[in-house]
Amino acid sequence: MQITSRTALEIAWHEALVRQAYRDSVGVWTWSIGLTNASGHQVYPRYLDNPQPIRRCLEVWLWALERYAVRVRGAFDGFDLTEAQFAAALSFDFNTGGITRATWVRLWKDGDVDGARRAFLNWRRPPEIIPRREKERDLFFDGTWSNDGFVSEITRLTADYRPIFSSAVRQDIRDDIERLLGNRAAA
Repeated sequence: MQITSRTALEIAWHEALVRQAYRDSVGVWTWSIGLTNASGHQVYPRYLDNPQPIRRCLEVWLWALERYAVRVRGAFDGFDLTEAQFAAALSFDFNTGGITRATWVRLWKDGDVDGARRAFLNWRRPPEIIPRREKERDLFFDGTWSNDGFVSEITRLTADYRPIFSSAVRQDIRDDIERLLGNRAAA
């Protein structure tokens, strides 16, 4: 279970890229693709009014993503996951930090696939996250990928460092991700 280009692109598609520090919806300082100081990389104040090249944003994000992948591998120790299942579980943990507490994981490991599918949507706060959770569920249980190799880059912030979503532009990050991961193919 390694992070492939396809896995990284799937997770990036659910997030957004911001090249400088910004305040997320609950006021947490965030940078790159959903990274906060809790990721193990100091985001604030390092990137406050200090935008970075896309490649640097992706390098640090992939480094942090590997830290989450270690936890996901541990949560599924002794079980073989498909690339899609690993990607879905990693996306879930990157967003929630809850892979070790998630009822759906326990149910799936116990063989209760229907119960696990239903329990996946227990993680539905804030309400805006429900479409992401549904896509993660569909990826884990059905192998349905969502990404297209692009990430939305937010290019402007308000005076109090909130993203201006109307400034989003689509960035094709496939080549950068493949180079940074060493052209890792599907697992």
